[in-house]
Amino acid sequence: MTGGRFVTQHPGRPFAYEAFVPPPLPPDPPLDLSGVWRALSTADRALARLDGVATTLPHPDLFVWMYVRHEATYSSQIEGTQSTLEDVLDAESRREMPSQASDVDEIFNYVSALNHGLDRLAELPLSLRLIREIHEKLMAGVRGKNKSPGEFRTTQNWIGGDSIQNATFVPPPPDEMNHALGRLEQFLHRPEDIPVLVHCALVHAQFETIHPFCDGNGRVGRLLITLQLCHEKVLRHSLLYLSYFFKVYRAEYYDRLQAVRISGDWVGWIRFFLRGVAAVSEAATTTAREIHKLREALLADQQLSRKGRDLVHLLFTEPYISPSRAAELLGCTYATANSITNQLEGMGVLQEMTGHKRNRRYRFQPYLKLFEQQALSVSKEN
Repeated sequence: MTGGRFVTQHPGRPFAYEAFVPPPLPPDPPLDLSGVWRALSTADRALARLDGVATTLPHPDLFVWMYVRHEATYSSQIEGTQSTLEDVLDAESRREMPSQASDVDEIFNYVSALNHGLDRLAELPLSLRLIREIHEKLMAGVRGKNKSPGEFRTTQNWIGGDSIQNATFVPPPPDEMNHALGRLEQFLHRPEDIPVLVHCALVHAQFETIHPFCDGNGRVGRLLITLQLCHEKVLRHSLLYLSYFFKVYRAEYYDRLQAVRISGDWVGWIRFFLRGVAAVSEAATTTAREIHKLREALLADQQLSRKGRDLVHLLFTEPYISPSRAAELLGCTYATANSITNQLEGMGVLQEMTGHKRNRRYRFQPYLKLFEQQALSVSKEN
């Protein structure tokens, strides 16, 4: 049994429906985790390797910068945005923000919300207040901006279906939701007998079930995973992001969450979650090592001038570039910057995107390819 309960709203009326109220965490009776110890051990080791390799990088922020945008793109795509990672990088490099809300803005907001949450962890514990702040950043000026950013819902919502009567799932009504949130906040302070990754899995599933906002619940729920790991000091850098794994295995992701609600299958959900942690950690560890190798090889290339090496270093946080932007970053003339970008294009480091003779723009192809390969490796996990 789930331990949860269904509450009928508007009983006896044509528009009556049943909403689900989850039981508080931790599950009662206590979970038998004997079936997940191997998966937990694998995930723990993979996460430790990821954290370890990040600390050995001379410039771990170069990896984090790109990886955050990688995550933001996939998390937003789960919610229906069409923008790609390249759209985001291109928009950032142009220093131009669209005049109207766009998919790219939603991804920018995700990055802003994550950075805000990480900064605030130095001042606030993981709490409902912090969750509301993250949501406000996430929804500012984009789709859902009129759906009470930063405030928990006061109306009923639902998941799936074109009406609440045929919805796939109906979260708790507002009064029950507030009680459930209060209990979840207490559980955010992890009991010592619950492993960190299991705790993250439980919190994520519970948050998604409570669904406390009118919009943006999925993105906030995925952000919480990273914030928990950083709060617990399991990760020294914000490096674990599961959105791509959840996107690739979207059907199983939703099925596992629903199985928790319907039949109390916490173990199945936890095993799936740990599988994702292991797959993403292993892929990210490989990418971090390859980024380090790429950077060292390029900076050691004797063909490059000092300005050329300076630009290579900058490309790791600005992988879309134009000669005029390069001149601005390097503090040199346009002619010098143009010569450097031409040289890097000839070396296969930069790939020209426009096909024009004027206003040319380039992408840092070897670097971007590493993240494409990472995504492919996650999608091939068994």
